Amino acid sequence: MSILRTGTVRYARLMAKLYFRYGAMNSGKSTALLQAAYNYAERGQQVLIAKPRIDTKGEALIVSRLGVERAVNFVIGPNDDVRTMFDAYRSQTKATTGQDVACLLLDEAQFLSVDQVDDLLRIAILEDVPVLAYGIRTDFQTIAFPGSRRLLEVAHALEELKTICRCGRKAMFNARLVNGQFIFDGAQVAIDGENVTYESLCGTCYLRESNGMLAHGFNAPSAFLPTLAPDADFS
Repeated sequence: MSILRTGTVRYARLMAKLYFRYGAMNSGKSTALLQAAYNYAERGQQVLIAKPRIDTKGEALIVSRLGVERAVNFVIGPNDDVRTMFDAYRSQTKATTGQDVACLLLDEAQFLSVDQVDDLLRIAILEDVPVLAYGIRTDFQTIAFPGSRRLLEVAHALEELKTICRCGRKAMFNARLVNGQFIFDGAQVAIDGENVTYESLCGTCYLRESNGMLAHGFNAPSAFLPTLAPDADFS
């Protein structure tokens, strides 16, 4: 925190932070991002919005399940230097609007590389621009995405966005369906579309669908399978 002086009045200004807002699929992450962007714009401030190129759904748009959408400012390739891209679009924003960037917003942040997440931390600390990253923690096999793992390690603040399982409990995991059938092996990344869909499940429902199978083929003993019980988050 720094102290700014104006005459005899002192103002404390907090340093920018890297925030990771995560949740299971369909927990409203894209909607929350678009709402944050709207809040900045309502106050006359400029933001930059980005997403990884691997997320082909919506192409260069952020699309929420509510039907709201907005174009991103830039798309991040797997080998792109995020800080260099941010600096370029920040300069462009200053030149066209006369204002600095107040915040960087990223959707589907789980698809970023470890180095790219480190760039987000540098942007927040060294450039003093808040960074809000939205994404999921784990894939359909309950294995953490590299980008999400790094965000959990270095983000200043973590916030869980919650959604519910079909049984009414809090959903934790993202189960993959191909042609309507649950599958528990395959490539880590498969963008949802016509044949591939996902369902957000609680731990109990996930293990029931997978017959106790977790990451890397580990088969949980039946004695350890959870039973339906009150969930503290939804009781």
